[in-house]
Amino acid sequence: EQRKMRRTAPRSTLRKIIKKYKPQLRLAANADLLVHLNFLLFLHRLAEEARTNAFQNKSKIIKPEHTISAAKVL
Repeated sequence: EQRKMRRTAPRSTLRKIIKKYKPQLRLAANADLLVHLNFLLFLHRLAEEARTNAFQNKSKIIKPEHTISAAKVL
């Protein structure tokens, strides 16, 4: 018998993870957790890409143009 993988993550597990690692986030009871997680992942990828752009430009400071060019890539 082949078991099907659940297509959605358990909401209670996601809430526990967010509460543990991002306690400053206050989520409404009906909040769509996957939207919040996708947004946090996007911000993380944006920050990584902006840091890479700054490094390639030999800049010690991440400037707005680094972030804008990273957003265009993502």
